Amino acid sequence: MFFDAKDYAAAARVLVALVEEVPEQTGPRLLLARSYYHSAQLRRAETELRTIVERDPVEHYARLMLGRTLQRQSRHEEAESHLRIASALAGDFDEQR
Repeated sequence: MFFDAKDYAAAARVLVALVEEVPEQTGPRLLLARSYYHSAQLRRAETELRTIVERDPVEHYARLMLGRTLQRQSRHEEAESHLRIASALAGDFDEQR
């Protein structure tokens, strides 16, 4: 509902409680990271995404979002490794490399 309305800050407020309730579940934490990302709370998004990646290094979407979050913070060099891993996990191999 909040995502449909593009009210990402409100979504984050709701999702924080859910993540606290079920911290081991990836889905709610990923939604929280997305809501932080879309509401330009990039440090918070990064924290949530790093938690996911530490727990599940092959979580493709978390890697992709972490790379994009780092890019938005002008941390392009750091973002590149996460974006490459996300591409490899998705099977998007660049034939020129």
